Amino acid sequence: MILKAITLAGGLAGAGAAAQFPEFSQQYTQRLGGAVDALAAVVQDFDASAQASGLSRDQALAQMVGSEFVTHRRMDMEHVFTRHAQLSADLQTLQSAGPFMRAYHAARFNDAQTAARTWQAYRPAIPTNFAGASFGALGFLAGLTLTAALMSGLGWPFRALRRAREQAA
Repeated sequence: MILKAITLAGGLAGAGAAAQFPEFSQQYTQRLGGAVDALAAVVQDFDASAQASGLSRDQALAQMVGSEFVTHRRMDMEHVFTRHAQLSADLQTLQSAGPFMRAYHAARFNDAQTAARTWQAYRPAIPTNFAGASFGALGFLAGLTLTAALMSGLGWPFRALRRAREQAA
């Protein structure tokens, strides 16, 4: 009876956790959009400065040499360009996806800054829509299965001891 109660609790915990995904993924996508917009402003500013000097982005970056500070600034800008391109691609994929496809594209939730800020502001809630209920049901089954497997694995040595005693008797 206790094992069944623990297994049920595991299922409920899985349901509660998984049901949060649709809302968290939506909030992550919104924050990702803000990050892309902020990076786009920096990229556009740099490109405008380069163009005003008659240079392409690559030519402007190549001219950023001569001191340690300027070299570090060039590396910072290269990082901004790379991050902007990656986050823009992630955003485009996630914005065009519903909650189930966002789960399929879970690898796109890989920006640590955005995830940390989303998690800081996120408040769990009981979902009342189809996606939340579906994720909750899947989470319940996953939690139930995992807890049952864990409890079975933990009980294995005790069952083996009991069998050995029964055979010896």
